Amino acid sequence: MGRPASIFGHPVKGLLCLLVTYVVWGSTYLGIRVAVREGAGWPPFWLGATRVFAAAAILLTICHLRRVRIRPSATDLIVIAGSGVLMWVGGNGAVNWAEQRIDSGLAALVVGTMPMCVVLIESIIDRRRPSARLVASLVIGFAGLGVLTLPMWREGLRGDLAGVAAVVLAAVCWGGGAVWLKRRPVAVDSVALAGLQQIFGGIGFLGMVVIMAEPLPTPTPEAWGAWVYLMLFGSVFAFTCFMYAVKVLPTTLVSTYTYVNPVIAVFLGWLLLSEPVTGYTFAGTILIIAGVYGVFREKRD
Repeated sequence: MGRPASIFGHPVKGLLCLLVTYVVWGSTYLGIRVAVREGAGWPPFWLGATRVFAAAAILLTICHLRRVRIRPSATDLIVIAGSGVLMWVGGNGAVNWAEQRIDSGLAALVVGTMPMCVVLIESIIDRRRPSARLVASLVIGFAGLGVLTLPMWREGLRGDLAGVAAVVLAAVCWGGGAVWLKRRPVAVDSVALAGLQQIFGGIGFLGMVVIMAEPLPTPTPEAWGAWVYLMLFGSVFAFTCFMYAVKVLPTTLVSTYTYVNPVIAVFLGWLLLSEPVTGYTFAGTILIIAGVYGVFREKRD
């Protein structure tokens, strides 16, 4: 048998899953904003809890029908539970909460620090410096994200310090959870892993519902639509692809979705809503592509 197909030394299947993450999660910032904005009726942690529990039920049902093993060992369960709480409650939950207080464009920009968080965490764990090319690629990609969002800054983005701090925390938590999963791989199918992680994430969300004393949800029809989209496409489809990508690709490469997502969001707005595309859009996109290309060429795991 021949070797599996690869690009720049990375498996094609993993790259296809990363592509799905790029495209689908590029629209979820807007979906979250629609669901949690004032008057929409979804408290942020109720949104997270109901979304991930529903997604977990679908994913684990698929595993049952496929007769996929879903009983992890005790050691694997610790990794799954810990990373699930980190990524969903600390990562997604903090973004949900923050987008009540800051605009989605600002949230996307701050989350763009995640690849740098991943590099810092891995450098501390490995006790060695990242390569100059990797650092330069990440800086170029983040600069592109800044250029892309410059028109939003000129118009005046809404946000406060608490909201920005929450999104910084989200970037650290999600990146930390991804590194943990990469460093402590579990012997569980990717679909089962995504479902189990979201169960523990949902439990963590319910804990935050109690701590924050959130009222029961009263979603508007538009907010229900956003919930369905976030649950099916964000949690069932894209998150499962993300889990597979984390298994087979370098964590820093996978984390570049935070650079690409805003590009996808901008071009979807142009395609579907006739929103304007400016020179900043193209300049930012070129810088992001250059940065991501540099990370793709970085072979170090």
